[in-house]
Amino acid sequence: MIVLQILMAVVAVVLIVSVMLQDGDNEGITALGASTGNSETFFGKNQTSTLQGKLALITKISAGVFVVLAVVILIISARV
Repeated sequence: MIVLQILMAVVAVVLIVSVMLQDGDNEGITALGASTGNSETFFGKNQTSTLQGKLALITKISAGVFVVLAVVILIISARV
């Protein structure tokens, strides 16, 4: 149980750091798909090779691991 809690803390720190290092999204409502005349989309850019793309991937993975660990810890603590 303690190992899972330590792992949860490490994943939380990774998640916080990866979110804080990302650039802000200055597009506002246009990020939801409103037309601005700009034809550049997420699929048009090669996001995975940039630092921001890698940070976004790290954020998604660490968020998923965080949620899974939270559920596992909840299940284990409910049985005790």
